[in-house]
Amino acid sequence: MAFSVVMPALEMAQETGKLIAWRKQEGDRVTKGEPLLEIETDKAVVEVEAPADGILAGIKAVAGDDIPVGQTIAWIVAPGEAPPVESEPAVPAARAGSHAKTESSHVVAPPASAPVQTPPSAKISPKARRLAKELGVDLAKVRASGPGGEILASDVQAAASAPPASGAPEKKSGSIEAPSSLGRIMAERTTQSWTTVPHFFVSREIEATALNEYRERVVGEIENEHQVRITHTDLLVALAARVLFKHPRLNASWSAEGIRLHDHVNMGIAIAVEDGVVAAVVHNAHSASLAEIAIQRRDVAERARAGKLRPADIADATFTISNLGMYQVDQFSAIITPPQAAILAVGTIADRVVAVQGQPAVRSMMMLTVSCDHRVADGARAARFLSDLAEAIREPAKILK
Repeated sequence: MAFSVVMPALEMAQETGKLIAWRKQEGDRVTKGEPLLEIETDKAVVEVEAPADGILAGIKAVAGDDIPVGQTIAWIVAPGEAPPVESEPAVPAARAGSHAKTESSHVVAPPASAPVQTPPSAKISPKARRLAKELGVDLAKVRASGPGGEILASDVQAAASAPPASGAPEKKSGSIEAPSSLGRIMAERTTQSWTTVPHFFVSREIEATALNEYRERVVGEIENEHQVRITHTDLLVALAARVLFKHPRLNASWSAEGIRLHDHVNMGIAIAVEDGVVAAVVHNAHSASLAEIAIQRRDVAERARAGKLRPADIADATFTISNLGMYQVDQFSAIITPPQAAILAVGTIADRVVAVQGQPAVRSMMMLTVSCDHRVADGARAARFLSDLAEAIREPAKILK
């Protein structure tokens, strides 16, 4: 029996994926679960595992191809078996099906006055259309390379990078450094978010004395039993995930159908790697123990820094935490990762002089800033979330029983 190898959908907004490299060649034997190929999505470069044992055959894509989600790009067959002959579907059914199986949430319809998107008049992928708007590229002058003459994001990028058709090139000082694949993804994603999502920010300074004391109390026991280091990020993931259940509009996603409210918390954690930042995911953080969160965080961080992320490592985040405290950053505001509704920026924990019962005292303090999508949540909701999170940080033992 032949098994198809398809371009996977790793997020709701993903339309295509770029093939970076095959780990196996035509005719090679493969084993289920071993790395088969590397792809680039809107979030990161990830490894895709073989879906079955067999022989890799019928490869239809080469490195550099931008492939629609759900499209078959190869087959895994039994020895001596020929790959099936098929015609590609006009609309990949796999994309809709994958989300129907994994999404566990409900949708709040937008108000009647919500803007309606006009269908595109040209044959162009949504990702390419967004990129053309961001880069100011005239689509009429873009050369299409996709199936059936479709304009892809790579075509828009090429048009933006092309020299002027006439006139002497402008002389500029300095050197030009081409961005890495991850750097280009970050540039596209942050530009898209900043220019299309109405951001607002709410900050609060919170005492972290109890958080430090709780970490010191549990760190030895958990590290000895599970051989994993407990970080402040682990504690904040556990606390924020539990608090989010009281604030569903911050654990939500904006979609064309309305506001999608999730009944689980998959916590994205911003992780610095050599060429930028990736947001790896701790799944079901609301119900995971502190040790389980630490183990998940450690494992995805190791794979991220080794460039061996798996599709599940970056899929389906409902909220994100970005912690720059280890770099001695006091406070910052983070850019939301669409379609998520919010992201929490965490500053360093430092001793500061504060007023305690009207008298100056030294306390361990930290700054938290939540960035919200104003289409989903307002300032009052964000303030109440920070208030409850501050209470949880002041009494972590009560939440993390």
